[in-house]
Amino acid sequence: MDKDGIFSRTEMILGKEQTELLSRSSVIVFGLGGVGSYTAEALVRTGIGRIALVDSDTVVPSNINRQLIATENTVSMKKTLAAKERFLSVNPKIEIETYDEYFDENSKIDIKKYDYIVDAIDSVSSKIYLAEKAEKEGIPIISCLSAGNKLDATRFRVGDIYSTSVCPLARVMRKKLKERGVKKLKTVWSDEAPYVAVRTEESENGEEKYAKKIGSLAYVTGVAGLIAAGEVILDLTLRKGENK
Repeated sequence: MDKDGIFSRTEMILGKEQTELLSRSSVIVFGLGGVGSYTAEALVRTGIGRIALVDSDTVVPSNINRQLIATENTVSMKKTLAAKERFLSVNPKIEIETYDEYFDENSKIDIKKYDYIVDAIDSVSSKIYLAEKAEKEGIPIISCLSAGNKLDATRFRVGDIYSTSVCPLARVMRKKLKERGVKKLKTVWSDEAPYVAVRTEESENGEEKYAKKIGSLAYVTGVAGLIAAGEVILDLTLRKGENK
């Protein structure tokens, strides 16, 4: 063991064999927002050998409060490029593929190239399609459900989509996945009811009106993303073969 190497502390807890296994493994992360950016970075810092990043967006100022790749210096950059530059500064030897595209049924991305899939997409239809495709191809996947309008980061759980409750997104996904015959889907989800802050505005007649806004906090989205990364790492190493 190289006691001063980048992944020496990873090897101390996972062991040499499992750390080397991670270095030979590949993960594709769909979505580099408040959740996905934390997942991707944790995978890179733990020693994943190859990572693919999928996102069609550019960094905007409102991303800065919760997305690791978003800073004043990366505003207007493609999220995939900002992430790639950041991750190469962590591990120059990592292999990184980028897809600057919106993932849907028209996508040409070959998910069979990867050992594990992380779904951190906002779009319900894209999440459903990806889950269906992953099950068809027999590729492990973890789907991150909504971290928006949440305040309590301790309320996240890991479990099958059909065991979820409370979460509005989970309810929609359960129905649609069942219709499509998807039998299971590992998820990171919260049993906390959405918290909706009330923002007051002044209408044209001078009266106050109220609007619901979806907000996100770094400590919440970050925890969800890190939980997802942990599941991927353990499934690829210490639990390998258990979930098949």
